[in-house]
Amino acid sequence: MCLQIERRMETVRLVSHNTLKRLGTCLQGPIGTDAEKRHKKLPLTTLSQAMQDGGSQLGEESLIGKMMDMCGEAEGRLASELRQHEVQLERDILEPLNQLAEVDIPNILKQRKQLAKLVLDYDSARARWLQAAKSIHSSTNYQATVTKVDTLKDEMDEALNKVEMCKDQLSADMYNFSSKEGDYARYYVLLVEAQADYHRKSLAALEGVLPTIKAQQDSWMEKPAYGTTLEEHLKRSNREIALPLEACVMMLLETGMKEEGLFRIAAGASKLKKLKAALDCSTSQLEEFYSDPHAVAGALKSYLRELPEPLMTFALYDEWTKASNLSDPDKRLQALWMTCDSMPKNHKANFRYLVKFLAKLAQDSEVNKMTPSNIAIVLGPNLLWAKTEGTLAEMAAATSVHVVAIIEPIIQHADWFFPDGITPLFLTAQPPSRARSQPPFTDTDRAGVQSARGCLSPLCSCRPIHHGQRNTCWGARTTSAATILTPSELYDRTGVPNLRGGNPQGTDKSSRRGRKG
Repeated sequence: MCLQIERRMETVRLVSHNTLKRLGTCLQGPIGTDAEKRHKKLPLTTLSQAMQDGGSQLGEESLIGKMMDMCGEAEGRLASELRQHEVQLERDILEPLNQLAEVDIPNILKQRKQLAKLVLDYDSARARWLQAAKSIHSSTNYQATVTKVDTLKDEMDEALNKVEMCKDQLSADMYNFSSKEGDYARYYVLLVEAQADYHRKSLAALEGVLPTIKAQQDSWMEKPAYGTTLEEHLKRSNREIALPLEACVMMLLETGMKEEGLFRIAAGASKLKKLKAALDCSTSQLEEFYSDPHAVAGALKSYLRELPEPLMTFALYDEWTKASNLSDPDKRLQALWMTCDSMPKNHKANFRYLVKFLAKLAQDSEVNKMTPSNIAIVLGPNLLWAKTEGTLAEMAAATSVHVVAIIEPIIQHADWFFPDGITPLFLTAQPPSRARSQPPFTDTDRAGVQSARGCLSPLCSCRPIHHGQRNTCWGARTTSAATILTPSELYDRTGVPNLRGGNPQGTDKSSRRGRKG
């Protein structure tokens, strides 16, 4: 059994030595130094200091500076936790394992070598004693030979005694090692427990500062509009209409309404990228883009396309599709109206704003060649797509036919879909005030409300303006001229975009009179 223990001890020494070597390389601080020196030498400490120094250089007016300072402080807390963790590892694990592998087991193995030497000494003493004992009868000096034999026997007995003592000591040490093997194995359990405790404390330290860091970042108003949900962008910018949408519409109203192939002809990639970046950082320096309406139209299309959720929403995709599949034109328009009216408030407001602009763009289709149908083809896939797997191009291709059938009639009858839609940048014809009851689905219900609010379809040639007045066709009425804000009116005196604007105080009288259809 001692032989088995001895072999296992040698293996334990080798594996413990290798483990110590690898564990030492895992420590980031220098081994054997005091806690303060170890802390200064940790890479996390130098990283923390570098981040905080960078934050000080950038200043609090920079979000990057604020984040570097706050995150650098968090890295400093991690460095403190790491220092305590490594000190504990060195004290509770490395030092005991080193004592076992480099002191205790080697001492036991040295005793084994010492025992082998004592055995050799004993064998030598015994051989000398036996030789002397054989020559005692042939010796001429009997007395001297007997004395020599006695002396050699004493030496042999002493050597044997040393062998027995060494053997007992070696056996005791081996049995002691075997009985403490559970204690030695505990060092590896302590290693994992210490690591778990370190990671828990590190996680707690990070979770303690992350809410503050995120709150600071979320409070920063200068965030990109592209790729951000409509609700988030409107909330943090305190707007009703998305900045890229309103800015692009304003520029196109001034210089792009007569441009042939608007939204169809691609703009230069560098100019488009520059305009998107300018809109993302809310810069007021947009004058150079007025001369490139195709870049402006491309920026507007990109904004709609990069919305995480389409402007016409995922939730209403099936309703839009079902409405467009109705064969009866009148019922199809009613179904589209119902779906449009059920859009979320922010989506509906921005969709109304866009549709009003597109309807005005279509008025110049003889010049710009952008009829409602053409507009629906090039812009529709950016307004609605299915919430399915695949690329945006694949999703757009799959829904383009339905979207064209949805967008085209909405643009054609924009004033019927949005009768109260007076936009901040341009005025469209407004119908007289009327009840906002929902369009009915059945012919009976439709007939019941038709006398009170007029025909529900823009395809009809008549619509009552007030009770007691004769019907006047609303679908054929003219629209007023656009009221366009100048570039100087777009920005306030501080240079911050002022695209929300206010509702105009009046409308063109000609729009209220309408024309006979």
